[in-house]
Amino acid sequence: MNPTLEFSPEQMREYGYRVIDQIVRHLSALGEQSVGAKANPTEILARYHNPPPEEGADFPALLEQIEIEVLQNTLHVNHPRFFAYVPGPGNFIGAMADALVSGYNVFAGTWIGGSGAAAIELETIDWMRSLCGFPETAGGLFVSGGTMANLTALAVARHAKLGEDMQDAMVYFSDQTHSSVEKDLRVLGFPRRQLRKLPSDGEFRLRLDTLRSEVEADLTVGKRPFCVIANAGTTNTGAVDPLADIAEYCRAEGLWLHIDGAYGAAAVICDRGKSLLAGLELADSLSLDPHKWLFQPFECGCVLVRDKAQLRNAFQVLPEYLKDAHGVSSELNFTDHGIQLTRSFQALKLWLSLKTFGLGSFRKAVERGFELVELVESELQKMPGWEIVSKAQMGVICFRFRQGDDAFHLSLVQKILADGYALVTSTNLNGRTMLRMCPINPRTTDEEIVETLRRVDRLATAP
Repeated sequence: MNPTLEFSPEQMREYGYRVIDQIVRHLSALGEQSVGAKANPTEILARYHNPPPEEGADFPALLEQIEIEVLQNTLHVNHPRFFAYVPGPGNFIGAMADALVSGYNVFAGTWIGGSGAAAIELETIDWMRSLCGFPETAGGLFVSGGTMANLTALAVARHAKLGEDMQDAMVYFSDQTHSSVEKDLRVLGFPRRQLRKLPSDGEFRLRLDTLRSEVEADLTVGKRPFCVIANAGTTNTGAVDPLADIAEYCRAEGLWLHIDGAYGAAAVICDRGKSLLAGLELADSLSLDPHKWLFQPFECGCVLVRDKAQLRNAFQVLPEYLKDAHGVSSELNFTDHGIQLTRSFQALKLWLSLKTFGLGSFRKAVERGFELVELVESELQKMPGWEIVSKAQMGVICFRFRQGDDAFHLSLVQKILADGYALVTSTNLNGRTMLRMCPINPRTTDEEIVETLRRVDRLATAP
Protein backbone atom coordinates (compact mmCIF):
# COMPACT_ATOMS: atom_id res chain seq x y z
CA MET A 1 0.00 0.00 0.00
CA ASN A 2 1.14 3.56 -0.73
CA PRO A 3 -1.56 5.97 0.57
CA THR A 4 0.61 9.08 0.06
CA LEU A 5 0.97 8.24 -3.65
CA GLU A 6 4.66 9.12 -3.48
CA PHE A 7 7.99 7.59 -4.42
CA SER A 8 11.48 8.24 -3.18
CA PRO A 9 13.73 10.49 -5.31
CA GLU A 10 15.65 7.39 -6.38
CA GLN A 11 12.49 5.62 -7.54
CA MET A 12 11.25 8.70 -9.37
CA ARG A 13 14.54 8.96 -11.24
CA GLU A 14 14.50 5.27 -12.09
CA TYR A 15 10.94 5.33 -13.40
CA GLY A 16 11.42 8.67 -15.14
CA TYR A 17 14.53 7.45 -16.94
CA ARG A 18 12.66 4.33 -18.03
CA VAL A 19 9.93 6.46 -19.59
CA ILE A 20 12.43 8.78 -21.30
CA ASP A 21 14.43 5.82 -22.59
CA GLN A 22 11.28 4.27 -24.01
CA ILE A 23 10.33 7.51 -25.77
CA VAL A 24 13.84 7.91 -27.19
CA ARG A 25 13.88 4.30 -28.44
CA HIS A 26 10.54 4.87 -30.13
CA LEU A 27 11.44 8.18 -31.77
CA SER A 28 14.93 7.22 -32.87
CA ALA A 29 13.70 4.08 -34.65
CA LEU A 30 10.29 5.36 -35.77
CA GLY A 31 11.03 5.11 -39.48
CA GLU A 32 12.01 1.45 -39.07
CA GLN A 33 8.66 0.57 -37.50
CA SER A 34 5.28 -0.10 -39.02
CA VAL A 35 3.20 3.03 -39.40
CA GLY A 36 0.87 1.56 -36.80
CA ALA A 37 -1.81 -1.01 -36.16
CA LYS A 38 -5.29 -1.34 -34.75
CA ALA A 39 -6.24 -4.02 -32.26
CA ASN A 40 -8.95 -6.61 -32.66
CA PRO A 41 -11.79 -5.05 -30.62
CA THR A 42 -13.04 -8.36 -29.23
CA GLU A 43 -9.60 -9.33 -27.94
CA ILE A 44 -8.43 -6.03 -26.50
CA LEU A 45 -11.76 -5.03 -24.93
CA ALA A 46 -11.93 -8.38 -23.15
CA ARG A 47 -8.40 -7.85 -21.85
CA TYR A 48 -9.28 -4.43 -20.46
CA HIS A 49 -12.58 -5.20 -18.82
CA ASN A 50 -11.58 -5.65 -15.18
CA PRO A 51 -12.34 -3.98 -11.84
CA PRO A 52 -9.69 -1.58 -10.48
CA PRO A 53 -6.95 -3.40 -8.55
CA GLU A 54 -6.93 -3.12 -4.76
CA GLU A 55 -3.17 -3.58 -4.55
CA GLY A 56 -0.58 -1.81 -6.68
CA ALA A 57 1.63 -3.51 -9.27
CA ASP A 58 5.24 -3.17 -10.41
CA PHE A 59 5.65 0.01 -12.47
CA PRO A 60 8.29 -1.34 -14.91
CA ALA A 61 6.02 -4.30 -15.67
CA LEU A 62 3.09 -1.96 -16.28
CA LEU A 63 5.24 0.21 -18.54
CA GLU A 64 6.14 -2.85 -20.60
CA GLN A 65 2.46 -3.81 -20.82
CA ILE A 66 1.58 -0.32 -22.07
CA GLU A 67 4.31 -0.45 -24.69
CA ILE A 68 3.29 -3.87 -26.03
CA GLU A 69 -0.48 -3.87 -25.70
CA VAL A 70 -1.42 -0.19 -25.98
CA LEU A 71 1.19 1.89 -27.80
CA GLN A 72 1.81 -0.76 -30.44
CA ASN A 73 -1.92 -0.77 -31.15
CA THR A 74 -2.02 2.85 -32.29
CA LEU A 75 -1.46 4.70 -35.53
CA HIS A 76 1.79 6.59 -35.16
CA VAL A 77 0.68 10.00 -36.43
CA ASN A 78 4.25 11.28 -36.02
CA HIS A 79 5.61 8.51 -38.29
CA PRO A 80 7.41 9.87 -41.37
CA ARG A 81 5.17 7.69 -43.58
CA PHE A 82 1.87 8.63 -41.93
CA PHE A 83 0.16 10.50 -44.77
CA ALA A 84 -3.44 10.13 -43.58
CA TYR A 85 -5.80 12.74 -42.17
CA VAL A 86 -3.51 15.52 -40.89
CA PRO A 87 -0.28 14.12 -39.43
CA GLY A 88 0.91 15.20 -36.01
CA PRO A 89 4.71 15.18 -36.44
CA GLY A 90 5.34 16.52 -32.93
CA ASN A 91 8.82 17.19 -31.60
CA PHE A 92 10.85 16.05 -28.60
CA ILE A 93 11.15 19.48 -26.99
CA GLY A 94 7.37 19.84 -27.06
CA ALA A 95 7.06 16.45 -25.36
CA MET A 96 9.50 17.50 -22.65
CA ALA A 97 7.55 20.73 -22.14
CA ASP A 98 4.44 18.63 -21.55
CA ALA A 99 6.37 16.56 -19.01
CA LEU A 100 7.35 19.73 -17.13
CA VAL A 101 3.76 21.01 -17.17
CA SER A 102 2.44 17.68 -15.88
CA GLY A 103 5.21 17.31 -13.30
CA TYR A 104 4.58 20.76 -11.85
CA ASN A 105 0.82 20.39 -12.52
CA VAL A 106 0.63 24.01 -13.67
CA PHE A 107 -2.77 25.68 -13.40
CA ALA A 108 -3.07 28.27 -16.18
CA GLY A 109 -6.56 29.58 -15.57
CA THR A 110 -5.82 32.66 -13.46
CA TRP A 111 -2.95 35.06 -12.87
CA ILE A 112 -2.83 34.22 -9.18
CA GLY A 113 -2.61 30.53 -10.04
CA GLY A 114 0.02 30.79 -12.77
CA SER A 115 1.42 34.26 -13.49
CA GLY A 116 4.58 32.86 -15.11
CA ALA A 117 2.48 30.61 -17.33
CA ALA A 118 0.24 33.54 -18.24
CA ALA A 119 3.26 35.66 -19.24
CA ILE A 120 4.52 32.89 -21.54
CA GLU A 121 1.06 32.34 -23.04
CA LEU A 122 0.64 36.07 -23.67
CA GLU A 123 4.00 36.22 -25.45
CA THR A 124 3.25 33.15 -27.55
CA ILE A 125 -0.21 34.45 -28.46
CA ASP A 126 1.43 37.72 -29.50
CA TRP A 127 3.83 35.78 -31.74
CA MET A 128 0.86 34.08 -33.41
CA ARG A 129 -0.97 37.41 -33.70
CA SER A 130 1.99 39.06 -35.39
CA LEU A 131 2.72 36.14 -37.73
CA CYS A 132 -0.92 36.05 -38.84
CA GLY A 133 -0.97 39.81 -39.45
CA PHE A 134 -3.55 40.65 -36.79
CA PRO A 135 -3.47 44.13 -35.21
CA GLU A 136 -2.15 44.84 -31.72
CA THR A 137 -5.75 45.05 -30.49
CA ALA A 138 -6.05 41.30 -31.05
CA GLY A 139 -5.75 38.62 -28.41
CA GLY A 140 -6.44 34.98 -27.88
CA LEU A 141 -5.64 31.89 -25.91
CA PHE A 142 -4.56 28.28 -26.23
CA VAL A 143 -7.15 25.50 -26.26
CA SER A 144 -7.17 21.77 -26.93
CA GLY A 145 -7.48 21.94 -30.72
CA GLY A 146 -9.37 23.22 -33.73
CA THR A 147 -12.81 22.18 -32.54
CA MET A 148 -12.47 24.15 -29.30
CA ALA A 149 -10.81 27.06 -31.11
CA ASN A 150 -13.70 27.30 -33.55
CA LEU A 151 -16.23 26.91 -30.74
CA THR A 152 -14.58 29.72 -28.76
CA ALA A 153 -14.46 32.06 -31.74
CA LEU A 154 -18.04 31.36 -32.79
CA ALA A 155 -19.25 31.91 -29.23
CA VAL A 156 -17.59 35.34 -29.34
CA ALA A 157 -19.21 36.04 -32.73
CA ARG A 158 -22.63 35.07 -31.37
CA HIS A 159 -22.24 37.30 -28.33
CA ALA A 160 -20.83 40.27 -30.28
CA LYS A 161 -23.38 40.17 -33.08
CA LEU A 162 -26.52 38.69 -31.52
CA GLY A 163 -26.38 39.16 -27.78
CA GLU A 164 -28.96 36.73 -26.39
CA ASP A 165 -31.29 36.76 -29.42
CA MET A 166 -30.42 33.95 -31.86
CA GLN A 167 -33.81 33.91 -33.58
CA ASP A 168 -33.41 33.55 -37.38
CA ALA A 169 -29.65 34.27 -37.17
CA MET A 170 -27.89 32.69 -40.17
CA VAL A 171 -24.37 31.25 -40.56
CA TYR A 172 -22.71 30.59 -43.94
CA PHE A 173 -19.91 28.17 -44.90
CA SER A 174 -18.95 25.88 -47.75
CA ASP A 175 -19.48 22.15 -48.20
CA GLN A 176 -15.71 21.73 -47.64
CA THR A 177 -15.78 23.22 -44.14
CA HIS A 178 -14.67 20.79 -41.44
CA SER A 179 -17.45 18.81 -39.78
CA SER A 180 -16.37 20.04 -36.35
CA VAL A 181 -17.72 23.49 -37.25
CA GLU A 182 -21.23 22.09 -37.60
CA LYS A 183 -20.77 20.35 -34.25
CA ASP A 184 -19.68 23.64 -32.69
CA LEU A 185 -22.72 25.46 -34.07
CA ARG A 186 -24.97 22.73 -32.71
CA VAL A 187 -23.37 23.12 -29.27
CA LEU A 188 -23.96 26.88 -29.49
CA GLY A 189 -27.65 26.27 -30.07
CA PHE A 190 -28.01 26.89 -33.80
CA PRO A 191 -30.50 24.47 -35.40
CA ARG A 192 -29.77 23.11 -38.87
CA ARG A 193 -32.30 25.47 -40.48
CA GLN A 194 -30.06 28.40 -39.50
CA LEU A 195 -26.99 26.96 -41.22
CA ARG A 196 -26.25 27.54 -44.89
CA LYS A 197 -23.82 24.97 -46.30
CA LEU A 198 -22.97 26.33 -49.75
CA PRO A 199 -21.61 24.40 -52.75
CA SER A 200 -17.93 25.04 -53.42
CA ASP A 201 -16.43 25.84 -56.81
CA GLY A 202 -14.36 23.61 -59.08
CA GLU A 203 -11.33 24.17 -56.86
CA PHE A 204 -13.33 23.38 -53.69
CA ARG A 205 -13.47 27.00 -52.49
CA LEU A 206 -16.37 29.05 -51.17
CA ARG A 207 -17.89 31.05 -54.03
CA LEU A 208 -18.42 34.73 -53.26
CA ASP A 209 -21.31 35.04 -55.72
CA THR A 210 -23.10 32.10 -54.10
CA LEU A 211 -22.50 33.57 -50.65
CA ARG A 212 -23.86 36.94 -51.74
CA SER A 213 -26.97 35.38 -53.28
CA GLU A 214 -27.74 33.33 -50.18
CA VAL A 215 -27.32 36.30 -47.86
CA GLU A 216 -29.55 38.47 -50.05
CA ALA A 217 -32.19 35.75 -50.24
CA ASP A 218 -32.21 35.36 -46.46
CA LEU A 219 -32.48 39.11 -45.92
CA THR A 220 -35.45 39.22 -48.28
CA VAL A 221 -37.44 36.82 -46.10
CA GLY A 222 -36.49 38.47 -42.83
CA LYS A 223 -33.58 36.28 -41.75
CA ARG A 224 -30.58 37.74 -39.89
CA PRO A 225 -27.25 36.90 -41.55
CA PHE A 226 -24.47 37.43 -38.99
CA CYS A 227 -21.47 35.15 -39.60
CA VAL A 228 -19.43 33.70 -42.47
CA ILE A 229 -16.90 30.89 -41.90
CA ALA A 230 -14.11 30.72 -44.48
CA ASN A 231 -11.39 28.10 -44.85
CA ALA A 232 -7.64 28.66 -44.75
CA GLY A 233 -6.65 25.22 -46.00
CA THR A 234 -9.41 22.62 -45.95
CA THR A 235 -8.71 19.16 -44.59
CA ASN A 236 -10.03 17.52 -47.76
CA THR A 237 -7.93 19.27 -50.40
CA GLY A 238 -5.96 22.09 -48.76
CA ALA A 239 -8.18 24.62 -50.57
CA VAL A 240 -8.05 28.23 -49.42
CA ASP A 241 -11.20 30.30 -49.86
CA PRO A 242 -10.83 33.78 -51.46
CA LEU A 243 -10.19 35.30 -48.06
CA ALA A 244 -9.58 38.93 -49.04
CA ASP A 245 -12.70 39.13 -51.22
CA ILE A 246 -14.85 37.46 -48.57
CA ALA A 247 -13.47 39.79 -45.90
CA GLU A 248 -14.29 42.86 -48.00
CA TYR A 249 -17.84 41.60 -48.51
CA CYS A 250 -18.31 40.77 -44.82
CA ARG A 251 -17.18 44.23 -43.74
CA ALA A 252 -19.52 45.89 -46.21
CA GLU A 253 -22.46 43.81 -44.94
CA GLY A 254 -21.60 43.93 -41.25
CA LEU A 255 -20.99 40.17 -41.04
CA TRP A 256 -18.54 38.51 -38.66
CA LEU A 257 -15.80 36.67 -40.57
CA HIS A 258 -14.34 33.66 -38.84
CA ILE A 259 -11.52 31.82 -40.63
CA ASP A 260 -10.96 28.17 -39.84
CA GLY A 261 -7.22 27.85 -40.21
CA ALA A 262 -6.86 24.85 -37.93
CA TYR A 263 -4.93 23.01 -40.63
CA GLY A 264 -3.47 25.60 -42.97
CA ALA A 265 -3.05 28.92 -41.16
CA ALA A 266 0.37 27.98 -39.76
CA ALA A 267 1.75 28.00 -43.31
CA VAL A 268 1.67 31.80 -43.09
CA ILE A 269 5.14 31.66 -41.52
CA CYS A 270 6.74 30.91 -44.92
CA ASP A 271 6.60 33.07 -48.05
CA ARG A 272 4.60 30.61 -50.13
CA GLY A 273 2.03 30.09 -47.39
CA LYS A 274 1.75 33.81 -46.75
CA SER A 275 0.97 34.40 -50.43
CA LEU A 276 -1.67 31.66 -50.52
CA LEU A 277 -3.26 32.95 -47.31
CA ALA A 278 -3.57 36.60 -48.36
CA GLY A 279 -6.51 38.08 -46.45
CA LEU A 280 -5.99 35.93 -43.36
CA GLU A 281 -5.18 39.08 -41.43
CA LEU A 282 -8.64 40.54 -42.16
CA ALA A 283 -10.62 38.01 -40.13
CA ASP A 284 -12.58 38.92 -37.03
CA SER A 285 -11.46 35.60 -35.54
CA LEU A 286 -9.12 32.78 -36.51
CA SER A 287 -8.44 29.24 -35.37
CA LEU A 288 -5.13 27.43 -35.85
CA ASP A 289 -3.68 24.18 -34.56
CA PRO A 290 0.03 24.22 -33.63
CA HIS A 291 -0.23 20.45 -33.11
CA LYS A 292 -0.56 20.12 -36.89
CA TRP A 293 1.69 22.26 -39.09
CA LEU A 294 3.70 23.74 -36.22
CA PHE A 295 4.75 20.26 -35.11
CA GLN A 296 3.60 20.24 -31.48
CA PRO A 297 2.35 17.26 -29.46
CA PHE A 298 -1.40 17.02 -28.90
CA GLU A 299 -3.25 19.01 -27.50
CA CYS A 300 -2.31 22.45 -28.79
CA GLY A 301 -4.92 24.63 -30.49
CA CYS A 302 -5.10 28.40 -30.63
CA VAL A 303 -7.79 31.02 -31.21
CA LEU A 304 -7.23 34.67 -32.11
CA VAL A 305 -9.86 37.42 -31.99
CA ARG A 306 -9.33 40.77 -33.67
CA ASP A 307 -10.62 42.70 -30.65
CA LYS A 308 -9.44 40.93 -27.51
CA ALA A 309 -12.01 42.76 -25.39
CA GLN A 310 -14.69 40.70 -27.10
CA LEU A 311 -13.28 37.53 -25.56
CA ARG A 312 -13.83 38.80 -22.04
CA ASN A 313 -17.23 40.27 -22.96
CA ALA A 314 -18.33 36.82 -24.10
CA PHE A 315 -16.89 34.67 -21.30
CA GLN A 316 -16.27 36.55 -18.06
CA VAL A 317 -18.39 35.39 -15.14
CA LEU A 318 -17.21 36.44 -11.67
CA PRO A 319 -18.31 34.17 -8.80
CA GLU A 320 -17.50 34.99 -5.17
CA TYR A 321 -14.75 32.38 -4.86
CA LEU A 322 -12.74 33.91 -7.74
CA LYS A 323 -12.68 37.52 -6.53
CA ASP A 324 -9.13 37.15 -5.20
CA ALA A 325 -8.07 36.12 -8.70
CA HIS A 326 -9.44 39.36 -10.16
CA GLY A 327 -7.97 41.83 -7.70
CA VAL A 328 -5.60 43.72 -10.01
CA SER A 329 -6.72 45.06 -13.38
CA SER A 330 -3.33 44.44 -15.04
CA GLU A 331 -3.45 40.73 -14.18
CA LEU A 332 -4.94 38.75 -17.06
CA ASN A 333 -7.02 35.66 -16.24
CA PHE A 334 -7.40 33.33 -19.20
CA THR A 335 -10.49 31.79 -17.65
CA ASP A 336 -12.22 35.09 -18.56
CA HIS A 337 -11.23 34.67 -22.20
CA GLY A 338 -12.54 31.18 -22.88
CA ILE A 339 -14.64 28.26 -21.75
CA GLN A 340 -12.29 26.53 -19.33
CA LEU A 341 -11.52 27.49 -15.75
CA THR A 342 -9.27 24.50 -15.11
CA ARG A 343 -6.81 24.61 -17.98
CA SER A 344 -3.31 23.31 -18.54
CA PHE A 345 -0.25 25.28 -19.63
CA GLN A 346 -0.55 24.38 -23.33
CA ALA A 347 1.47 27.34 -24.58
CA LEU A 348 4.76 26.15 -23.09
CA LYS A 349 5.47 23.48 -25.71
CA LEU A 350 5.14 25.89 -28.63
CA TRP A 351 7.07 28.64 -26.81
CA LEU A 352 9.89 26.30 -25.80
CA SER A 353 10.06 24.71 -29.27
CA LEU A 354 10.28 28.09 -31.00
CA LYS A 355 12.89 29.29 -28.52
CA THR A 356 14.94 26.08 -28.91
CA PHE A 357 14.85 25.66 -32.70
CA GLY A 358 14.10 29.21 -33.87
CA LEU A 359 11.37 30.38 -36.24
CA GLY A 360 13.68 29.82 -39.21
CA SER A 361 13.74 26.07 -38.53
CA PHE A 362 9.95 25.96 -38.41
CA ARG A 363 9.73 27.98 -41.61
CA LYS A 364 11.95 25.46 -43.40
CA ALA A 365 9.91 22.59 -41.94
CA VAL A 366 6.66 24.06 -43.29
CA GLU A 367 8.27 24.68 -46.69
CA ARG A 368 9.25 21.00 -46.71
CA GLY A 369 5.55 20.09 -46.62
CA PHE A 370 4.96 22.03 -49.84
CA GLU A 371 7.92 20.27 -51.46
CA LEU A 372 6.80 16.80 -50.39
CA VAL A 373 3.27 17.11 -51.75
CA GLU A 374 4.65 18.45 -55.03
CA LEU A 375 6.90 15.39 -55.20
CA VAL A 376 3.80 13.20 -54.76
CA GLU A 377 2.15 15.03 -57.65
CA SER A 378 5.23 14.67 -59.84
CA GLU A 379 5.46 10.93 -59.17
CA LEU A 380 1.74 10.37 -59.79
CA GLN A 381 2.04 12.02 -63.19
CA LYS A 382 4.49 9.27 -64.14
CA MET A 383 2.17 6.46 -63.03
CA PRO A 384 -0.20 5.14 -65.73
CA GLY A 385 -3.69 4.33 -64.52
CA TRP A 386 -3.86 7.12 -61.92
CA GLU A 387 -5.50 10.54 -62.12
CA ILE A 388 -5.02 13.58 -59.91
CA VAL A 389 -8.41 14.90 -58.78
CA SER A 390 -7.24 17.75 -56.59
CA LYS A 391 -3.80 19.14 -57.36
CA ALA A 392 -1.06 19.53 -54.78
CA GLN A 393 -1.80 22.55 -52.60
CA MET A 394 -1.17 23.45 -48.98
CA GLY A 395 0.36 20.03 -48.30
CA VAL A 396 -2.60 17.97 -49.59
CA ILE A 397 -3.31 16.03 -52.79
CA CYS A 398 -6.21 13.76 -53.85
CA PHE A 399 -5.95 11.08 -56.54
CA ARG A 400 -7.66 7.93 -57.74
CA PHE A 401 -7.08 4.76 -59.70
CA ARG A 402 -9.02 5.28 -62.94
CA GLN A 403 -10.41 1.74 -63.06
CA GLY A 404 -11.44 1.70 -59.39
CA ASP A 405 -14.87 2.52 -57.98
CA ASP A 406 -15.70 3.66 -54.44
CA ALA A 407 -15.54 0.17 -52.97
CA PHE A 408 -12.19 -0.44 -54.68
CA HIS A 409 -10.60 2.60 -53.03
CA LEU A 410 -12.01 1.78 -49.59
CA SER A 411 -10.64 -1.74 -49.94
CA LEU A 412 -7.30 -0.38 -51.12
CA VAL A 413 -6.96 1.67 -47.92
CA GLN A 414 -7.31 -1.52 -45.87
CA LYS A 415 -4.62 -3.20 -47.99
CA ILE A 416 -2.31 -0.22 -47.43
CA LEU A 417 -2.91 -0.41 -43.68
CA ALA A 418 -2.25 -4.16 -43.66
CA ASP A 419 0.97 -3.63 -45.65
CA GLY A 420 2.20 -1.46 -42.78
CA TYR A 421 4.82 0.56 -44.63
CA ALA A 422 2.78 3.76 -44.88
CA LEU A 423 -0.76 4.96 -44.35
CA VAL A 424 -2.83 6.68 -47.01
CA THR A 425 -6.56 7.10 -46.47
CA SER A 426 -9.58 8.04 -48.55
CA THR A 427 -11.88 11.00 -48.94
CA ASN A 428 -14.89 11.86 -51.07
CA LEU A 429 -15.00 14.67 -53.61
CA ASN A 430 -17.91 15.33 -55.95
CA GLY A 431 -19.49 12.04 -54.95
CA ARG A 432 -16.43 9.90 -55.70
CA THR A 433 -14.17 8.09 -53.25
CA MET A 434 -10.44 8.46 -53.81
CA LEU A 435 -7.10 8.46 -52.01
CA ARG A 436 -5.72 11.49 -50.22
CA MET A 437 -2.19 12.21 -48.99
CA CYS A 438 -1.00 14.88 -46.57
CA PRO A 439 2.81 14.58 -46.37
CA ILE A 440 3.76 17.44 -44.03
CA ASN A 441 6.17 15.65 -41.68
CA PRO A 442 9.54 17.40 -42.16
CA ARG A 443 11.33 14.14 -41.33
CA THR A 444 9.83 12.35 -44.36
CA THR A 445 12.38 11.58 -47.08
CA ASP A 446 11.92 11.74 -50.85
CA GLU A 447 12.68 8.02 -50.99
CA GLU A 448 9.81 7.26 -48.61
CA ILE A 449 7.39 9.18 -50.84
CA VAL A 450 8.51 7.29 -53.93
CA GLU A 451 8.37 3.89 -52.20
CA THR A 452 4.93 4.60 -50.74
CA LEU A 453 3.48 5.37 -54.17
CA ARG A 454 5.19 2.31 -55.65
CA ARG A 455 3.52 0.12 -53.03
CA VAL A 456 0.13 1.79 -53.47
CA ASP A 457 0.34 1.15 -57.21
CA ARG A 458 1.37 -2.46 -56.64
CA LEU A 459 -1.51 -3.06 -54.22
CA ALA A 460 -3.97 -1.42 -56.64
CA THR A 461 -2.91 -3.53 -59.62
CA ALA A 462 -2.39 -6.85 -57.81
CA PRO A 463 -4.80 -9.56 -58.98
